[in-house]
Amino acid sequence: LEWAVRHAQAELGHWFDNARVLFFSGLAHQKLALSMAEYTPNLRFADPLLQLGVPKLLGSLDALGLYAAGAHAVAGWAPPRLVPDVLRQQWAQHTLRRALRHADVVVAPVHELDPMGLEELAGKTVITTTVNDERLEQFRERGVHLVIDGAPQRDGHVLDPALLDAMIIAATGKAGDQLLDDDYLDVLVGERLAPRLLRPNGQRRLNRFAFVIHPLSQEYFKKVRPVEVLSQVSPPALVAPMMDTLEKVMAWAPPFVYSRVEGIRSPTGAEAEGWLISVGGTPKEIMAHAPEFTYRRLLAAAEMARKLGAQIMGLGAFTKVVGDAGVTVARRAPLPITTGNSYSASGALWAAHDALLRLNLLPKPEGKGRVKFQAMVVGATGAIGAACARLLVRAAEQVVLVSPETAKLLALKRSILRETPDARVVLSAQADEHLAQMDMVVTATSGAGKKVLDIMLAKPGCVITDVARPLDLSPEDVAKRPDVLVIESGEVRLPGDVRMKNIGLPPGVAYACLAETIVLALEGRFENYTVGRAIEWEKVHEIYKLGLKHGMQLAAISGVNGVYSDDDIARVRALALAARAG
Repeated sequence: LEWAVRHAQAELGHWFDNARVLFFSGLAHQKLALSMAEYTPNLRFADPLLQLGVPKLLGSLDALGLYAAGAHAVAGWAPPRLVPDVLRQQWAQHTLRRALRHADVVVAPVHELDPMGLEELAGKTVITTTVNDERLEQFRERGVHLVIDGAPQRDGHVLDPALLDAMIIAATGKAGDQLLDDDYLDVLVGERLAPRLLRPNGQRRLNRFAFVIHPLSQEYFKKVRPVEVLSQVSPPALVAPMMDTLEKVMAWAPPFVYSRVEGIRSPTGAEAEGWLISVGGTPKEIMAHAPEFTYRRLLAAAEMARKLGAQIMGLGAFTKVVGDAGVTVARRAPLPITTGNSYSASGALWAAHDALLRLNLLPKPEGKGRVKFQAMVVGATGAIGAACARLLVRAAEQVVLVSPETAKLLALKRSILRETPDARVVLSAQADEHLAQMDMVVTATSGAGKKVLDIMLAKPGCVITDVARPLDLSPEDVAKRPDVLVIESGEVRLPGDVRMKNIGLPPGVAYACLAETIVLALEGRFENYTVGRAIEWEKVHEIYKLGLKHGMQLAAISGVNGVYSDDDIARVRALALAARAG
């Protein structure tokens, strides 16, 4: 079976990374457990349960070693005397079934899985030996994704371990107790034998991710019913101090799972499931503490994600802004990290492009040259802003880059001109100076609600894509200019029948940074993809292409008041034309 597992990991790529593996007997598969530990630390062993009837599991190789030596405390555990044997057996079976439901991979003799049904085996990888057609059909009915059979097949016959030993003894002329590993290798290689990877339900793969979220303001706490009620019944003079105190306390809270995410299915057949893990700090509290304060909470979330079986973790909202933008967290975390900024940049431009097409206020492009429009990036020295700038200079006649960080602006311009020598780039510390000439504006600051531009100066018909979270433009600002189209970046519609708790978006729709984590999971790209403040524009392009491959779609363009209908956009266009004519 050790051979079979290594073969599967090599053939399928990352199959066992961080997987939750349940061994019915760790003592019978110690070498396999050691091999599996190279890919995942999430190992559990049911030896006490199946050998002693003790409804407990061993949770590590060290615990298995103690148990094998008779030194583990579980060996001396006994249920209360008043518990009948029948009830104890039921308790043990319940414990085993629950462990199966929470596992991704199960290692067991094939006959010991007979009592298990769809609820316990659906979506699982089963590692066993000597699976015949009848057993394979049973696994199909129970929703098993992959069966790894350590018994190879030759001429239509399954070679169980005893038969394989007999073949090797006959081939070498040695006695059974004289066989060496080299003898097995010679026969396996010479006969071109390999473990069987059986897919009873076709080509299916379920990868796992986690994504870190956090409340964007005090208002998010009021979505918790007790807090909502308390804020409603408390005297008005006490509500603000109460919410301020709650905000400070929640910043210290440990991470917790806010929601399971299920039902994501790519047109390629790949599937993904995951967990939204919340840390308690609002942007105000995150920025009020040193970066290490947030790092510790993100690393605690990463450890939680590892134990859940996630193979990659994304950072959302302000958690990806803190300190070095994910570099330290990626270096110290037990699983790959991405900030999602590549897809955030892609989604912002995707949404802006769609909005410009629907407004239809720009002249038609001539040939393959640049489109005759001017664009601005506010917060251009940030990770998302810089990536947007590098892409916009390839399409727009002129791009204005805005940031108070003068030295970084100059360095960004030099870098852009090395990549795109014919780009027209203007630098500014203030957005308002050039705002009246802009056809498109991308705001991607970390201002946490501070005013970054005066919308009253915007050109009629301008498309403003607000990527910042919290938003750079308030609903009150947006309401002042009905002739300007303000959209909330580019949210992405996920493929499949997606199920998760409310994250402030329509069902099945996710923020682009979350969508990047999901795309990487579907693709099986378990790597530190987007970390740090220097986003590679090639990755922005790549993640866009991968998103299309896996069925990601731009969600309906929305603003602070919800989705823009065709009538809404027609109204903005009419008002913009009237303002330009007047």
